[in-house]
Amino acid sequence: MAAASAAFAIGPAPTLQGEEAGEGTPVVLCHGITATRRYVHHGSRALERAGHRVVTYDARGHGESDPAPAAEGYGYPRLVADLERVVAERVGEEPFLLAGHSMGAHTAAAYALANPGRLAGMALIGPAYTGSISPASLEYWDGLAAALEAGGVNGFVEYVGAEQGIDPAWRESVLGFTRARMLLHRHPRALVDALREVPRSRPFGELEELERIEVPTLVVASRDEADPGHPYATAAAYVERLPRARMISEGEGESPLAWQGGRLSRELAAFYAEALSSSL
Repeated sequence: MAAASAAFAIGPAPTLQGEEAGEGTPVVLCHGITATRRYVHHGSRALERAGHRVVTYDARGHGESDPAPAAEGYGYPRLVADLERVVAERVGEEPFLLAGHSMGAHTAAAYALANPGRLAGMALIGPAYTGSISPASLEYWDGLAAALEAGGVNGFVEYVGAEQGIDPAWRESVLGFTRARMLLHRHPRALVDALREVPRSRPFGELEELERIEVPTLVVASRDEADPGHPYATAAAYVERLPRARMISEGEGESPLAWQGGRLSRELAAFYAEALSSSL
C-alpha cells in the first residue's frame, strides 16, 4: 500500500505548497497553466506503488501557492527557478525523474537544458511550445485572462467553450474538468497575471535546442479532436529533436492519455524503469 501524502511548504516568497508520498527514486511532477499539482497524474498512486517517491507542488500563483512577488512575475525563468528550489529541498543531489504537462512540460525541458546530468529520465506530456509565439495564440490567452478577470470561473469556462473548438463528443468532459480545476485556486487574480505572462515567455529558443538533451524522454501526445490546445504534431516535433525520445498516445476515439491518471502513471512507471536500468 502506498504511503499517505505529507504536505510541505517551500519559502521564501513565493511560498510553494506541495506534497510527497512513497519511497524510492524521486519523481517530481509539474502541472500546466491554470491547473494544480493534482492535474499531472490525477490522483493516481501507481508511481508510488511502482517504488517511487512522488513530489508534486503548485506553481506560483496556482492552487495553494503564493502569487509571484511584484518584481518577479510568472515567466519560464521564474518557473524553472521554482522547480530548482523544489529539487534542492525535496530531492537533494541524487539523480531523479521529472514529468510535466503543458506549461510543466516546457518547464521540465528548460530545466533539463539548464541542468545537464541531473535527470535520470523525463516525460513531457502535451507540449505546446513550438519555438515561436503566434499573435493568434496570445489573443486567445489574453481573452482567457479577461474572461477570468471579468466573469470569474463561470466567465473562464464560458470562454473556453466558445473559443477552444472542442469536438462535441468531448465538450461536456472538457468543460466539467475545467470548472473543477479552476475552483481549486486561492488567488484568481494571480492566474489572470499568469495567463497574460506565461504564453509570452519562452522556455527556450528554437526546437533545435532540444537536441542537447541527452536524457531518456517519453513524449505523451494527445489527438487533436479532444485536446486541440496540445497539438499532436507538436509532440511529434519534440520526438524528432530529442535524441533519446519516444512517443506514446491514446488510441483513436479514446480519452486523451494525458487525462487518464492511472494509465498515464503506469506508462510513466514502465518508462522510468527502463530509463533507470539503462543508466546502471
